[in-house]
Amino acid sequence: MTRRETFSWPVRVYYEDTDSGGVVYYANYLKFMERARTEWLRSWGFEQTDLLRSYGVVFVVRAISLDYLKPAMFNDMLEVTVELAESGKSQMVLTQSVRRGHAALAEGRVRLACVNPSSFKPVKMPVVIIEKLGKKR
Repeated sequence: MTRRETFSWPVRVYYEDTDSGGVVYYANYLKFMERARTEWLRSWGFEQTDLLRSYGVVFVVRAISLDYLKPAMFNDMLEVTVELAESGKSQMVLTQSVRRGHAALAEGRVRLACVNPSSFKPVKMPVVIIEKLGKKR
């Protein structure tokens, strides 16, 4: 399944996100992207706690690559995007970006695995997720 629809989530840079020079600390881009992925799933009607309770699965980051292009600064209003690039039986690949207006600040590719939370071994994604993500909104 392949899907190309961009989801966007706003994030404001707080002082706690920055170093002493007011520049966003590099690891915080990963946090911004994590928030956007959570909201992306929520926009499809999937709460992570419900996925665990109803289907006995969680999504974990298996691999990530991130290119830092320009710095974000204290008090910037950012847009963090999520697009489904590809999906298989037990994993999906998302492309993400962090933007300030039209300027790309960071771009990444994230591979998520659907796993059993007890063993952390890959399991098939619930059919409801595969079917829902494969449909146009």
